[in-house]
Amino acid sequence: MSVDVTPSITPRGLADRILRRGPLEAVATAIIAAGVVMLMQPFSLTLYSWSFATTLFGTVMFTIVSKVRE
Repeated sequence: MSVDVTPSITPRGLADRILRRGPLEAVATAIIAAGVVMLMQPFSLTLYSWSFATTLFGTVMFTIVSKVRE
């Protein structure tokens, strides 16, 4: 008598597909890149003013997301 040890495949919800490390790391990286672009542009003082906060938010998000499951 053998026992089937393969786990049953359960359907994943939308939240399980979105809240994964890969897509969230890509979003965090895009936010960091947007903050750097905002820092380097010479046209808008408002964008320049928010660039550090944007880059910091992306960095913190990346640090938190790196702890999320695969």
